[in-house]
Amino acid sequence: MTSIGAKGEAPHILLAPDSFKGSLTAREVAEAMAEGVSRAYPSAQLTLVPIADGGEGTLDAIATSTNARWLSAVVTTASGQPKQGRFLALPDGTAVVECAEAVGLPEALRSGVDVWHRKTAGVGEMIRHALETGHRRIAVALGGSATNDAGVGMLAALGVRFLDDADQDVPPVPAEFHRVVRVDVSGLDERLRGAEMLAVCDVDNPLAGENGATTVFGPQKGVSTHDVSHLDAALTHIAALCEAAFGRKAADLPGAGAAGGLGFALYLLGATRVSGIDFVLDAVGFDHALERAALVLTGEGRTDAQSARGKAVAGVARRAKARGVPVFCISGAIGPGAEQMYEHGVSAMFSIAPGPISLDEAVANATSLLASATENAVRAWLAGRAGKP
Repeated sequence: MTSIGAKGEAPHILLAPDSFKGSLTAREVAEAMAEGVSRAYPSAQLTLVPIADGGEGTLDAIATSTNARWLSAVVTTASGQPKQGRFLALPDGTAVVECAEAVGLPEALRSGVDVWHRKTAGVGEMIRHALETGHRRIAVALGGSATNDAGVGMLAALGVRFLDDADQDVPPVPAEFHRVVRVDVSGLDERLRGAEMLAVCDVDNPLAGENGATTVFGPQKGVSTHDVSHLDAALTHIAALCEAAFGRKAADLPGAGAAGGLGFALYLLGATRVSGIDFVLDAVGFDHALERAALVLTGEGRTDAQSARGKAVAGVARRAKARGVPVFCISGAIGPGAEQMYEHGVSAMFSIAPGPISLDEAVANATSLLASATENAVRAWLAGRAGKP
């Protein structure tokens, strides 16, 4: 959390944006907003609190506003390559693992490895390293994964074995799930027994079926229309064997389908589901910063109907609304259904596009466009406050 600006009686403005994915990080968005505010209101007191909703960028957002420590570990990417991964150790002792950091989509797409052969081993390796460094409360941020393996790769990395009819180990990837006839949990890392696991996500999809991981999220990871039903059946098969081995039903729980089924595997380990945006807002001390705010500026790459379903901006607006603080949302684009955000507490919405503009132009000039849009928004707010103390 960063506070800048003059001290005195000038109203306090809280900047709490999400990233403009593919263009600007949440911190860069906050800094561009700060530039816009300073043009319209040089004496304003500003607090910058970059945020995320539990997906990609969660670690960076939390690290920016807290005294969390970065820890690193060599882990396996979704495509099977080693990489130096990072996770956070919060001041309260919680380790925060971001699945996008370990098994993110960009690396997998570059590798050319298809979804049938991607695995979540890297997430399990990150959890194991957190256990090795003494953490007994581990939050896994589910979002931005390239995988659709029901978390089987993660479970394998933590000691679970997947066996065929000859009692031989089967590779923990969806292409091989049909060969698995038994799941052996006797080798599961014993340190998990005393650990508190959190599944940080806002989606409520079950593991399988028409609203499950494969049907809803599979296509964006490269699952073809023809393969959706086959991959969904593979997850249903392996899930039944896992539930029998763990003695716990998890496939139909809300959030089991998060991150290609990683939510399901975490539930098997006894994880509790927590809201992604609420977890981040609590971690960065948002409520404390909100106490002094006369205005909140937030934003994201695109605000539309999806934004109201547990996204970062909706979480910010709900908390600000509860305290009677107006919220301006400044986004890369305003799409269909964005009006739903008014019900969550957003007071006004602004697009950074000054007129007809291509996506490439918007991305290339995002910083300057964002600063200008913020300046205009703050000038409008100041006009509305004219004559007020």
